[in-house]
Amino acid sequence: MQTSELLKIGEFARLANTNLRTLRYYEELGLMKPAARSDGGFRYYRHCDLNRLNMIRSLQDLGLNLDRIRAVLEIRDPQQDRAGFMSEVRRALDVQDELLNKRIEELQGQRAKLAEARAKLKECELCQHQPSPANNFCEPCRTTGQPLPEKISALY
Repeated sequence: MQTSELLKIGEFARLANTNLRTLRYYEELGLMKPAARSDGGFRYYRHCDLNRLNMIRSLQDLGLNLDRIRAVLEIRDPQQDRAGFMSEVRRALDVQDELLNKRIEELQGQRAKLAEARAKLKECELCQHQPSPANNFCEPCRTTGQPLPEKISALY
């Protein structure tokens, strides 16, 4: 591969919206590998390496630590047969899908709590009590005696 087709580390970092230190750290951990090095030791990356970096970020956002991410991404074994490689790719995609489903469930739970808070807020708009230290910021609710939904309680 000719270096004219590759990105120097600085350009790659700029396109990836990251810094050189992060790229070097990811290389040290085995998460990223430059496609080539110059005689002077400069790292070069392929444009498609941005996809790998974005997957690393996505997996971090989904809660995986870097060691676990490395384990998920360790499928580039030139000694592995095609069927084994395809199986490993499928496994890596399945892991990401499972994490996404879990995150979706968490987000849906948060949305349900917001809906509960909005419903309570409609009740609060009709109430004559004003949250203050004197009434423990309406906790529990002065009208119903029930605890406030956590999203309202956090704001009152």
